[in-house]
Amino acid sequence: MSETRVVNNILLTALAPIVWGSTYIITTEVLPPDTPLLASTIRALPAGLLLLLICRTVPKGIWWLRISILGLLNIGAFFYFLFVTAGYLPGGTAALIMSCQPIIVILLSACLLKTVLTIKHITSTILGIIGIGLLVLNSATSLNWQGVIAGLAGCSCMALGVVLTKYWNRPTHLSLLSFTGWQLTLGGLMLLPVAILIEGLPQQISMINILGYGYLCMIGAVFSYIIWFRGIEKLSVITISFLGFLSPVSACVLGYFFLEQTFSLLQFVGACSIIISVWISIPRGQIEKSDNSIN
Repeated sequence: MSETRVVNNILLTALAPIVWGSTYIITTEVLPPDTPLLASTIRALPAGLLLLLICRTVPKGIWWLRISILGLLNIGAFFYFLFVTAGYLPGGTAALIMSCQPIIVILLSACLLKTVLTIKHITSTILGIIGIGLLVLNSATSLNWQGVIAGLAGCSCMALGVVLTKYWNRPTHLSLLSFTGWQLTLGGLMLLPVAILIEGLPQQISMINILGYGYLCMIGAVFSYIIWFRGIEKLSVITISFLGFLSPVSACVLGYFFLEQTFSLLQFVGACSIIISVWISIPRGQIEKSDNSIN
């Protein structure tokens, strides 16, 4: 694979975390209040069912178990722990804890994919975490241990989901759309009873709420997860993990332009540090062809 093609794949895959960064502004400004788990369920389940209606193919044999595990890790458990973390910790602190994901990915990929840990990976991780710290961290905030545990559990689920997706690869009988659809569907089904039990259904839904749910479903799930799982196939999981740093950058930029939030010099330096960390993580010289995916 040429270096130009790798960069193009990275730029396309980067759209997924950039889109996910818009979830905050949509949730707070467009959707009914205090229903983040319900929003996650509506984001995942209808999107998955739509893709399954288009593809109409089903997993076979061991792949029922594997896709169930991936749906749990990438969608169900990750969304649940994400919102538990947000309930116990301010957004900045939660984002900083979630930024540990590349470290976990590096360790897991070394064990499962036999990738080699390099100074470049360590440097990129440090720059990314420092960048998120400058971007969103409120130093006056005390840490809640339940929020910290939930945050670490959430980023561990996402990290393991990414590595297992690469390790197992995609079954030949399932297209990328079907593979994505089954994960969204199963993850959404896991979230549905939890969302109804904890939050219930909103009393009133306006047209603007429906448009917000439609955006989360079609753009935040169908579009973004298709290119995300495509990126996992095309790129190394370590490169993929660093792209997740772009979500808080996207959220801060959207808050600056649409919510009139301040964007200080330190935040600007933090955003630049994140972008540099992603750029450093891009492979150069001999481009990796794969992570030795094993079925």
